[in-house]
Amino acid sequence: MDENLMLSEETISNKIYFIRNQKVMLDRDLAQLYGVETKRLKEQVKRNLSRFPTDFMFQLSKTEFENWRSQFATSNSEKMGLRYAPMAFTEHGVLMLSSVLNSDKAIQTNIQIMRIFTKVRQMLLDTTEMKLDIAQIQKKLENQGKNIELVFSYLDELTEKKKMQCQEQKLVIKNNQMLLQ
Repeated sequence: MDENLMLSEETISNKIYFIRNQKVMLDRDLAQLYGVETKRLKEQVKRNLSRFPTDFMFQLSKTEFENWRSQFATSNSEKMGLRYAPMAFTEHGVLMLSSVLNSDKAIQTNIQIMRIFTKVRQMLLDTTEMKLDIAQIQKKLENQGKNIELVFSYLDELTEKKKMQCQEQKLVIKNNQMLLQ
C-alpha cells in the first residue's frame, strides 16, 4: 500500500465511539478518512440503503447527538456542518461502505479500519479472559481462606485438648503425690 495512504492506528482508533453498546464510527469521520465529503458518503449510503440495515448503520438520536457534540465536537460545530445528527456505522456497516465507495483510498482505508476493529475485539476478548482468570483466582483464594480458618480452628481445638490433657495429667500427678504421702 502506498505510504501516503497509510493512516495511523491511533488516528483510526480515536474515531471509534461506543454508542448504544456498540463500537461505531461516524459518517463525518469516515468521510474524512476516505478523503471524500460527508455529503458524498451520505449520498452513496442513501442510494444503497438496502445494504445498510439497522444493525449496520443508524442515525444518532437527538439526545445521543447532543451528548456526542458536547463531548467531542468543537465550539464552532455549527460551522463545521454538524447541524444534523450523524449516521453511525457498526463494524459491518463500515465493511459495507467499501462496496459503495470504490476509490482506492476508500478500499485501503477500509482494510485498515477492519484490522483495527479486529484488534479492538481481540483486546476485549483478552480483557474478558483476564477477568475470568482473576475471578477464578479470587474464588480459589476465598476457598483457601476458608480452609486456613478451618485449620486454625482445628489447631485451636487441639491446643485446648492438649491443655486439658496437661491439666488432667497434672491433676493425676498431684493426686498420686497426695496418695503417696
